[in-house]
This record gives sequence, C-alpha cells and structure tokens, in this order.
Amino acid sequence: MVMVERKPAGKKDQSSKKWRWIVGAVIAVLIAAAVASSRHSFLHANKSCSCAKDSRKYTGIVEDCCCDYETADTINEEVLHPLLQELVQTPFFRYFKVKLWCDCPFWPDDGMCRLRDCSVCECPENEFPEPFKRLGLPSDDLACQEGNPQAAVDRTLDNKAFRGWSVTDNPWTNDDETDNAEMTYVNLQLNPERYTGYVGPSARRIWDAVYSENCPKYSSGETCQEKKVLYKLISGLHTSISIHIAADYLLDEATNQWGNNLQLMYDRVLRYPDRVRNLYFTHLFVLRAVTKAKEYLEQAEYDTSNHAEDLKAQSLLRQLLYNSKLEASCPLPFDEAKLWQGKGHPELKQQIQKQFRNISALMDCVGCEKCRLWGKLQVLGLGTALKILFSVDDQKLPNQPLELQRNEVIALINLLNRLSESLKFVRDMGPSAEKIMGEITSESSESSDEQFGLLHRIRNSAFFHR
Repeated sequence: MVMVERKPAGKKDQSSKKWRWIVGAVIAVLIAAAVASSRHSFLHANKSCSCAKDSRKYTGIVEDCCCDYETADTINEEVLHPLLQELVQTPFFRYFKVKLWCDCPFWPDDGMCRLRDCSVCECPENEFPEPFKRLGLPSDDLACQEGNPQAAVDRTLDNKAFRGWSVTDNPWTNDDETDNAEMTYVNLQLNPERYTGYVGPSARRIWDAVYSENCPKYSSGETCQEKKVLYKLISGLHTSISIHIAADYLLDEATNQWGNNLQLMYDRVLRYPDRVRNLYFTHLFVLRAVTKAKEYLEQAEYDTSNHAEDLKAQSLLRQLLYNSKLEASCPLPFDEAKLWQGKGHPELKQQIQKQFRNISALMDCVGCEKCRLWGKLQVLGLGTALKILFSVDDQKLPNQPLELQRNEVIALINLLNRLSESLKFVRDMGPSAEKIMGEITSESSESSDEQFGLLHRIRNSAFFHR
C-alpha cells in the first residue's frame, strides 16, 4: 500500500474562503457600479425628458386647426418669417392706401395721443413709385409733423395705382375702397407698429366695443363653431398688436431708448395662455387664406415701375406659396369646409359678416393716427382672409372667380408678417419674460431694493436699438 501525504485541511479551507471573498467583493463592486450607472442614466434620462417637456409650453394640435404648435413654430422659423420679412420691404407691399382722417360713426373722437410718434405725415415726392402717382397734382413737399421723419406718409392721390386690379368693395369690411379722393398712401416701413402712448379710456373703449358689442366671448359650452372662430380671430389679432407694442416699446422717453418691455408682454399676453393659443389660430387661419389664393396671387400684377424689385416680390411670393416644407408639414393649416354647413347658416354668416364690418368701422374711432393705420390695415387683412375662405365656394359656385384688390393683397401679406413676427417674439422672448416675472412673483415679499433689482434686470434684458 502506498501512503499519500495529505495537506492539512484547515489551510486549504482558509485559502479557498479567502479567494471566494475576494471574488465576491469584486463582483459586488461591479454590480454596485452598474446599478449606480443605471440609476444615474435613468435619472438623467428622466431629467432630460422633463426638461424637454417643460421647454415647450404649447404642444399638440392648435384648436380648430389642422397643424400643431411645434410644426407652426418650425415652419414660421424656417420658411415664413425670413420670406415675409423680405417681401414686405419690396415697394409693392410697402405702400398701403388708407383713409386716415375719418369721423367715428359711433361716438365723438376724444382720443389724444401723448407722443409725437403717434402721428403720421408725408413722404418726399421723389420717393413714391411712379405708377402710384396721380397726374396733374401739384408736387407739394409738405413737412413732416413735428419734424419726425420716422412717421413719414405720402398723401399723394392716385387714380391709376390700381390698374389691372379689382376695385370692388370687400363685403367683410366697412371702408369704401373705390373712394380714392379720401385715400392716403402710407410707407409702412417708415411707420412701424409700435408703442405710441395711446392709452386710457379712449383706447379701452375701442376694444370694449369690439368684444362686448360685436365679438362676445363664447361660453365653455358654446356649440356654434362660427362664433368661436370670430372671437378667436379678434383675440389673436389683439394679442399680436399687444406683442408688437411690448416688443418695440419706449423704455426711456428722455433718452429715446426703445426696446423689449418683457413685463408688459407678460402682463398682457403670456400670463393668459388662451391669448397665445388664439394668436396661433389666427396665424394659421390667415396662412390658409394665403395658400388657398395661391393661383390668384401668383398671377397677379405687381407693378411699381421698379422692374428688379417687382420681380423680387413675385419670386419671394412664389417661394412662399409653393414651399415644399410648408406643403409637406402643414398642407391645410385650417379647414374652412367644416363651417357654414347646417340649417340657418346663411343667416348666421350674414350676422357674423355684419359684426366684422362693425369692427372694421370701429377703426375710424381710434384716436391715434398711427394706431388707426395699423388697425385698418390688419382688419382689412383679416377681412380679406375671410373673403377668400368664405365668400367664394369652389364646390358650390365653381364659376365664381376670386377677385382681390391690390390693397387687400398688401394688407393680407402684411398681416401674415405681423402674426409671424408675433409668434417669433413669443418663442424667443417668452421664456425670458416668464422666468423673470416668475422670480418677481416668488420674491414679492422681498425688500423694495431687491424688487427694484429684478425690475432693473427686465430693463437690461431689452435690446436697445435707439
């Protein structure tokens, strides 16, 4: 028998246990690291999702439209805004024919403007496009009111400016566009829509009359879609006007410093989400009218005797009307076919048309001349959109052609540009305004010096351009 020497059992067990402990510890560390990494990734992912979700306050389909907020913003940023900014600067879309001096049909006009920028005045004779001039008139080089060149207006009369264009009146608006004797040509680029100091009872009375008498807010249970549309259009237009006042505000009259008033934008617009939603609705409504009239707009005559600029206007307009991104992302911004379908709708249409004409007439009651100019232009633009979408039915009256006046086309495109700018202002300045105003609200119990510091930050956040 051979005897085999055996090692003591105790040492082998100790060595085995030692290695098992080491291996177990390493595995435990790896598992812990993996769990920690997974937990960090999970929390980071959740945080990113949360931030992404919170970064967009308005999401989903715009109510009563066929396009969502995200797409509306993207299309506006990439297509509409850059094209419209160039288009409205061309001579054809720069000059608007308007009655500036009108008697208010509802009450005596007692509105007084505090600022000189409230007024508009004459342009130099040599600036005005030749086709817009009336032959035989004296060439009066009238001085600008109070020497303010920024409010220049050309009041030259013209009886040939509308050659090749319809001169029939718009059934949705109040002004008689065929009455050239009382019309004035205005250079819109020299009369920007901005703060004018037009405040107080006279200004409030205009909007009170618009809403209470002609466009009452619909109730939560309102079933009449057409009445909702009228209210939301006016609310969206009102919102856009408020945004432009806040975006181009006189921050310091003594030094003539202009810039963004974020507090005013928050107080009048951002704190009311329904107003922002109505702005998107009005924007998509007007965009639908423009795209529906694309064949008419493409073939219309754009003549200012500046051949290069007229070709540029036509080219930009075609790029807008037939943009592949727009057609792919939002081919039908608003579906007008859903309206005026039930019994009694012809009478309802006449009623709403009358209400909108009253709103148009109210623009003659605006006490500020420059405010009246932009009010008339944008209401005519909105009336033109209504005319395009609801006055010509392609299916029921296929032989009824669309006819637009030159002034209507100018108003329509300028209105779309105003709404496009408003959307961009909300997207670019909205988060900053809401953040700063949120800080003021949360720190309202602080000392007056600390609150002044926050208000000072609002002032410094403006982009002074004068």
